Amino acid sequence: MNYRVPQPVPQVILDDVRGAQKMLSGVSRVTPMEGSRHLSSLTGSPVHFKCENLQRTGSFKLRGAYVRIAGLRPEQRAAGVVAASAGNHAQGVALASSLLGVRSTVFMPVGAPLPKVAATQEYGAEVRLHGEVVDETLAAAQEYADRTGAEFIHPFDHRDIIAGQGTVGLEILEQCPEVRTILVGIGGGGLAAGVAVAVKALRPDVKVIGVQAAGAAAYPPSLKVGHPVSVDNPTTMADGIKVGRPGDVPFKIIGELLDDVRTVSEDALSSALLLCLERAKMVVEPAGCSPVAALLSEPELYGGGPVVAVLSGGNVDPLLLQRILRHGMAAAGRYLSLRLRVTDRPGALAGLLGVLSATDANVLDVSHVRTDPRLGLTEVEVELHLETKGPEHCAEVARSLHSAGYAVIG
Repeated sequence: MNYRVPQPVPQVILDDVRGAQKMLSGVSRVTPMEGSRHLSSLTGSPVHFKCENLQRTGSFKLRGAYVRIAGLRPEQRAAGVVAASAGNHAQGVALASSLLGVRSTVFMPVGAPLPKVAATQEYGAEVRLHGEVVDETLAAAQEYADRTGAEFIHPFDHRDIIAGQGTVGLEILEQCPEVRTILVGIGGGGLAAGVAVAVKALRPDVKVIGVQAAGAAAYPPSLKVGHPVSVDNPTTMADGIKVGRPGDVPFKIIGELLDDVRTVSEDALSSALLLCLERAKMVVEPAGCSPVAALLSEPELYGGGPVVAVLSGGNVDPLLLQRILRHGMAAAGRYLSLRLRVTDRPGALAGLLGVLSATDANVLDVSHVRTDPRLGLTEVEVELHLETKGPEHCAEVARSLHSAGYAVIG
């Protein structure tokens, strides 16, 4: 879909962000900064979390949405606003509209998580489910705007949105003046662009680094050719940064001001989410964990001074969270799956489980296969799923089985 962006692409400057900060006073929260001992020890530099997962509506999106809607003319407010989103932007627009007394309609994909749909409705928006993917939802919202005259509130491709998100950068400089590097996730680019505008104007020595999911990384190829290009079928668990094409307005800013854009794997994202839960006691959605994933993936790159990782949101569907936790534990070596063959006789399974019990591995599941034609007449294949304490424990389990005479076949 081609978004309607004014030409030439408008600029966003520090005064815009400072104006947004005044407008947001008493509306958005100045979210806390929390230290991470574990990541600090990995990187050799102090690491802090900017906790936008604790913002009203559970993400930074309220900031930009409020500034954008507050800037509408009276006749535009009277016509209402419309937005399209799978979650965070929807909730930001819904609450901002309610606070400003503006009627809002939000289009969400048919498969949007029920908690996010319910929250958007509770914040005061009329929710319409349309489309299987966000591009279809965006098209429906734009058609509604054309038909009704409602103002379309884009999630990232507008200067007011970027100015509002940039207030995160001002708060970081106030809360951690010694910061040397800021890591921020990138989807369409609104948050990263806003943070870069604020930080580079006041502290050009501070590095601002964007982080994208490898399966939805539209910025690296776009920056390489000098203009936004689309990624076909972006795929990632981090739906908050699952955007197929950079926004025109943030792309120009990011191309000029960001120091680098790095990508992270799905394993790194799930491990980062698990770390936030276990070590920081923070519920953070996969998109919000992307800066943490970057720190986990290449900690040696961040040893040059204090680092701030922006945890951009905490709205994660419980069912998705359950799957991600399993994935994260597997990526961290906390699960071990084994297949081996034993003699099909009474007591054989008990003997195997006794060996595992001695290693302190927790058996989650056991299954028998007796009908595989590759098995001998007196053989049975046993598949085991174990919970372990990490990679070293996995290796210990494997050694114990080998010493006991068991041959692991998979």
